[in-house]
Amino acid sequence: MTLSVLDLAPIPDGGDAGTALRNSLDLARRVEQLGYHRYWVAEHHNMPGVASAATAVLVAHLAQVTTGLRVGSGGIMLPNHAPLVVAEQFGTLEALHPGRIDLGIGRAPGTDGTTAAALRGARNVADFPQQLAELLTYFEPDETRTVHAIPAIGHKPPVWLLGSSGFSAKLAGELGLPFAFAHHISARNTLPAVRVYRESFRPSEALREPYLMLSVAVVCAETQERADWLAGPAELRFLSRHHGHPIKLPTPETAASYDYTDEDRQVLQRKFGSHLIGTPETVHKGLNALAQDTGANELMLTTMTHNHKDRVRSYELLAT
Repeated sequence: MTLSVLDLAPIPDGGDAGTALRNSLDLARRVEQLGYHRYWVAEHHNMPGVASAATAVLVAHLAQVTTGLRVGSGGIMLPNHAPLVVAEQFGTLEALHPGRIDLGIGRAPGTDGTTAAALRGARNVADFPQQLAELLTYFEPDETRTVHAIPAIGHKPPVWLLGSSGFSAKLAGELGLPFAFAHHISARNTLPAVRVYRESFRPSEALREPYLMLSVAVVCAETQERADWLAGPAELRFLSRHHGHPIKLPTPETAASYDYTDEDRQVLQRKFGSHLIGTPETVHKGLNALAQDTGANELMLTTMTHNHKDRVRSYELLAT
């Protein structure tokens, strides 16, 4: 099974964005040595615990500090951007690092409504198929056009569609594009979306057969108790955001001492029930089962821990 990495450049409580971004660069170098296939960073805005807002900028730095690792966006939230600008950015990246850049595209804003309005102005999520079609045309020469994305023409990276429902699954299939499903966000939709993707798939110049990748949240440690301890901060961070109070990634001690209500525990069970937390044997078993159930070609692992060393160790354990 091909394994890859999804990173949000988490900012821990007591830390800062600069350190979080340097940790991402360090993690990319480490996982390349461990044999992971690709490294994507996610676009989120107005979140105090996430430093990967300027996704294309971070991708450029990741490509600079690695040599063969594929790097890219997981993803660029297209309604937040002018398609021309995205084409120029990723065409530039592909020109500088040929054969190593991925352009993952999503249609969600990746933030709250007020911030989304500030980012995209009048652009509408409902116009996503048209925005995507416009983006793709900028990578191809067309003499009838008045506007050309000069770095993009001739430097088209592989384009992926991302999603957590059947909408993007169907669109990816119809366009013959590889599809990355956010299993860590919407596990209950995984199997239906996979089915829709395969049923709607039409071969294209980009892809002759369906190619499916699932993003999976994991925390791996030497013991189950240690893994549960390390997973606590991500759970409390999600819960705080769920209650409308986004925070930096808390310490395991803070998460362990939090007074969770019964309702809180139900919310966390619904959200984190599909996350794989445990020893290498436990996590590998869960990953293998998921791959067999879905026929996924690739699994992209995302790990959130307060301490950077624990995050590196989780990926080390899974690689070995």
